[in-house]
Amino acid sequence: MTSSPDLGALVAPLIDLARAAGKAALVHYGPGAAARAKRDGSPVTDADEASEAVILAGLARLTPGIPVVSEEQIAAGHTPFPPGEVPRRFWLVDPLDGTKEFVARNGEFAVNIGLVEDFHPVFGLLHGPVLDEVWCSDGRGAAFRTRGDGPRAPLIARAVPPSGVIVVASRSHGNMPAVDAFLEDHAVAQRRILGSALKFAVLAAGEADLYPRFGPTSEWDSCAGQAILEQAGGSVVTLSGKRLAYGKPGFRNPDFIARGR
Repeated sequence: MTSSPDLGALVAPLIDLARAAGKAALVHYGPGAAARAKRDGSPVTDADEASEAVILAGLARLTPGIPVVSEEQIAAGHTPFPPGEVPRRFWLVDPLDGTKEFVARNGEFAVNIGLVEDFHPVFGLLHGPVLDEVWCSDGRGAAFRTRGDGPRAPLIARAVPPSGVIVVASRSHGNMPAVDAFLEDHAVAQRRILGSALKFAVLAAGEADLYPRFGPTSEWDSCAGQAILEQAGGSVVTLSGKRLAYGKPGFRNPDFIARGR
């Protein structure tokens, strides 16, 4: 078994890797960007595949021996370990989270890189290529954000203000009637519609309070964001109140609730 990686030492090279993947995706970002349908009906573009190739090569170089579960590889039928034999430690990657947002050219897509250890996320990195913004674990149990060559600013989830919760919901997916029913017991100050795992980032930054997700997601959609949000003081739990775990059959998530403090 590979030894636990030094996450603090990996932060800088992983940010460089995510930015390189984002640049590879942006080569295909334009009015002519088109999506193809995968076997499960979900969309994929040349940008997804270009970003994934960069990330897989980079992770193989940085953390040899740690298997990588990546969306497009799984869609193509390539799994790094047999079903039911989940390793103690593995990467979860969505090379272009928010493909519909990419095709719509609204900027609300992200590169997701998360590390699972003992069934739970221990490291996460989200990169928004259009803004050149990064939200990331710091390797020491906290999280930060940075833009371009700017300084790192701590990410701290906020307590719900007296004015009520700011809710973030998916732009392209999700069961809105179920979300509406869930929110009946909450004082809602504002609703924001936002694509991809960037919803976890705004919770971690204290810019929103609640992300109820009713509808199908995969583990690579949530792992990086969950790690960042938890290390900023928030939580991601199932409807039964259990911390969202990883290595599930088919890498599929149940409904979950992400919160600030």
